[in-house]
Amino acid sequence: MSGHSKWSKVKHVKAAVDAKRGRIFTKLIKEITVAARMGGGDTTGNARLRRAIQDAKAENMPSDNIERAIKKGTGELEGVHYDEAHFEGYAPGGVALLVEVLTDNRNRTVSEIRHLFGKNGGNLGESGCVAWMFNKRGYIAIDRSAAEEDKVMSVALEAGVEDISEDQGRYEIYTRPEDYDRVLEAIRKAEIPTVESELAMVPTNHLKADPKVAQQVVRLIEVLEEHDDVQKVWTNLELDEATLAEMHQLA
Repeated sequence: MSGHSKWSKVKHVKAAVDAKRGRIFTKLIKEITVAARMGGGDTTGNARLRRAIQDAKAENMPSDNIERAIKKGTGELEGVHYDEAHFEGYAPGGVALLVEVLTDNRNRTVSEIRHLFGKNGGNLGESGCVAWMFNKRGYIAIDRSAAEEDKVMSVALEAGVEDISEDQGRYEIYTRPEDYDRVLEAIRKAEIPTVESELAMVPTNHLKADPKVAQQVVRLIEVLEEHDDVQKVWTNLELDEATLAEMHQLA
């Protein structure tokens, strides 16, 4: 299996999404709160909370903010109740989008997300219309210059990965969702630095679009990710080097 790198390329082309630290913190606090509510405040037995805290620390979130978010999730402090939701739809060119949100008002959020789709040439679809195009996988990326290939292969295979590939100067490792934390921990224990790691919705097939349409898709993804309730946006858009070059010329 391969393909998450296609989405990595989309992210690299985008303008500065979530440039404001306050927006980043808002999204991270929501995730920490929900993770603590669903699995408890002990990171030892709550992998989701452990990942959320790691992401928050990577963004230099103060420890006090993290602790308050955990306590709101466990009920030790009063806080807003967030629910998880997934919205599915199509961007220009028939490109699939899968939108993950955490919201305290589903009706408001779905109305706003539908508006963003429509305003930017897309269509919000029914539940299930594009989810079948994606599989949940653990994804870990390692810069090729950070470690010898034999070491990466040895550690990853021993930890039990599904697939390893190379793309754009990276080793790309895919795992089953239930194996992700164990594989990531093995890589970290081996002192191999990662450039990206997450539980990802990886498309089973990719869709190419001409540069103008690709720009419209990227713009829709941008405005969706700017929405405070949106945590992640996944797509099956494929951007090859030629398309990227033309998009830069059009910008």
